Amino acid sequence: MSTLDDDCYQADAEMLPYLKGMDILKNQTHTVVGTEIVSLPKALGRVLAEDIQAPLSVPPHDNSAVDGYGVAFADLAPDGETRLPVTARIAAGHPLDRSAESGEAVQIFTGGAMPVGMDTVAMQEDITLDGDDVIIPAGLKLGANRRLRGEDIQKDDVIIKSGTMLRAQEIGLAASIGLGHVKVYKPLRVAVFSTGDEIADPLFDGVDAVGGGQGTIYDVNRYSIAALLRGFGCEITDLGILQDNVAEIRGALHDAAPGHDLIITSGGVSMGEEDHITRVVESLGSIDFWRLAIKPGRPMAFGKVVDTAFIGLPGNPVAAMVIFMRVARCLIMRMSGRTETDVPAFQVPAGFSMTKKKGRREWLRASLEINSDGVMQAHKFPQQGAGILTSMVASTGLIELVEDVEGVEEGDLVSFLSFGDMTQ
Repeated sequence: MSTLDDDCYQADAEMLPYLKGMDILKNQTHTVVGTEIVSLPKALGRVLAEDIQAPLSVPPHDNSAVDGYGVAFADLAPDGETRLPVTARIAAGHPLDRSAESGEAVQIFTGGAMPVGMDTVAMQEDITLDGDDVIIPAGLKLGANRRLRGEDIQKDDVIIKSGTMLRAQEIGLAASIGLGHVKVYKPLRVAVFSTGDEIADPLFDGVDAVGGGQGTIYDVNRYSIAALLRGFGCEITDLGILQDNVAEIRGALHDAAPGHDLIITSGGVSMGEEDHITRVVESLGSIDFWRLAIKPGRPMAFGKVVDTAFIGLPGNPVAAMVIFMRVARCLIMRMSGRTETDVPAFQVPAGFSMTKKKGRREWLRASLEINSDGVMQAHKFPQQGAGILTSMVASTGLIELVEDVEGVEEGDLVSFLSFGDMTQ
């Protein structure tokens, strides 16, 4: 007697392993956007399109790391105090106009250029002033409190590589070598729409759309996916909601392809009679893979509409966001010119136990918490359904369980992926 299986993610010979799907995606994609020159203040979040090579060393000269008194180490007594006359004052931006002479000290402030002939700085709080002399205690080491020329950057070093997304850190580094403009990739142009007769727009449809007897729900995916895309600096065209109508979907996809680098849809990629997306995409271009052995998000598609890249996300809102982070993100980064596309994972002990079906990759919504022993643990959200949107708000990342794993016991090390790393 046969029985029904309540696991809609049961392993299936037609499903493609996740890593094979990602290999296909990576082999099919490359940088598609052009380049432009932007001023440094406008470069935040943009992707660098050429290596930045330093035209000078940073710092450009030896300088003092503290407020104090510059001396030549050779002038210091090896076993006792040293008295030296103070002959000059050096503030940052006002270097001494001569070389230092043997047997003198100069007052120098943080950032002040070290004069030729001096190699060591005594901190202001460690010395004693006696008239025009400074008394330096024993024990000062050669080169103390001195920053060396080129200590941070050497002339001709490549300091930022092409394909790097420019953060505040890189902006500051570029400014440190006097760079006012940078060459960056243009934003990826992405068209986004949702599908489904049951979907209502929360901004424009009536407030009674839900619970009004029409069987409708508010559109989540278009808003969450567009927000994720903005985090990658994409230019977004919102195509709204398409009904479950082949002609309407075909027309929208056909018209969107020429003016965009990527089309992202949600819903309509499963096997139901009203799921038209994959068939329409295949008729206009190609489907390179469809069903992956993953949870959540098995029904998703990657291909082309004419010559424009296409990602079809699942309709369930959690699955749509997870697949964006674990599949579409890599595509977007590669097309945008980014070179580092992998998400860093770190191992943490599990604060839970569970069983898992072998042969598929799973992502669990989870948060990191410190237990009573002071140990960081990963705790999965209690409800892992693909429609439990609150799980994405309450969690801080995903636990990734690979295909060979069949279960997790409390204390086992699991891979944790931060939402912060997956959304930039």
